[in-house]
Amino acid sequence: MCIKMDFKKIASGAGTLFSRAKQYTEEMLGQAEKTELDAHLENLLQRADKTKQWTERILKQTESVLQPNPNVRLEEFLYEKVQGKKPPRLVENDILGQSMIDAGNDFGPGTGYGSTLIRCGQTQQKLGQAQRDFIQSAHANFLQPFSSFLEGDMKTIQRERKLLDLKRLDLDSAKTKLKRAKSQTAKEAAEAELRQAQTDFDRQAEVTKLLLEGVSSAHAHHLRCLHDFIEAQMTFYAQCNLYMNDLQRQLGSYGLSMGNSVPLQNMDSTTRNYGDSSASTVAPSAPPASDAGGSRAKVLYDYDAADMTELSLAADEDAIVFDK
Repeated sequence: MCIKMDFKKIASGAGTLFSRAKQYTEEMLGQAEKTELDAHLENLLQRADKTKQWTERILKQTESVLQPNPNVRLEEFLYEKVQGKKPPRLVENDILGQSMIDAGNDFGPGTGYGSTLIRCGQTQQKLGQAQRDFIQSAHANFLQPFSSFLEGDMKTIQRERKLLDLKRLDLDSAKTKLKRAKSQTAKEAAEAELRQAQTDFDRQAEVTKLLLEGVSSAHAHHLRCLHDFIEAQMTFYAQCNLYMNDLQRQLGSYGLSMGNSVPLQNMDSTTRNYGDSSASTVAPSAPPASDAGGSRAKVLYDYDAADMTELSLAADEDAIVFDK
């Protein structure tokens, strides 16, 4: 009895698949009519398609910004699938910073070059930490919500939309059968099948419509995530600017305290600007004849002498630098 019922179920399913395939083929050939969805539902479907397309593209491009190396991205993807999380990874600034520190220690922290290398290396490590914090924030507050939407809500929408297409084929197949029915008995059977197909289609259309209307809530959530991403990006760049300005001040002060270890008159005559700060504490200019071999320069920001061997300077003050 059980085998007989299973056989009937299999036969019924095969018949349904055949009817759908036949209806779809006839529609493609223009030999059968197709039930059109209402305008509101069509608009919702188009918006869902657009949302899926752009969410996938933004997600992919953001991942490229956070990790430009495609091989590393693939490695992190596979690792996350297997282990459930991304592996801890040093960024380029961390590696550069450690190399600078190691070189500085090798040359000697007491030398001008070694000390400067260590200072620069420490700043590179700060930049690396800021970048890791930014990447972590972007993953948690931007990439993860976008990915969850695609893997959750959007896949549900796609599944119910596919089911709606199948119910629509069943409905149109029932309509075709009714048109082609010859006997009264065949017409009655076709009418009953059509009523059931219409009920199933209408029910599935409502389910799909409710899910599609939820895309508006997804847009609102993605908007909040976008604000979080921009805020994280602003924090990251502000930290980088702060660290580099601080390093620049340290190197400028260090250059003054070293005296002729960094001869100011040998610097480029054109001051190099990075952001709002200068590349040196003192910007050199062409010396007049009265400076007796000295080089005239302008002080770019205040400097307080550390001891009696140094000279305090004020911003915009002119200074003359002489060789020992």
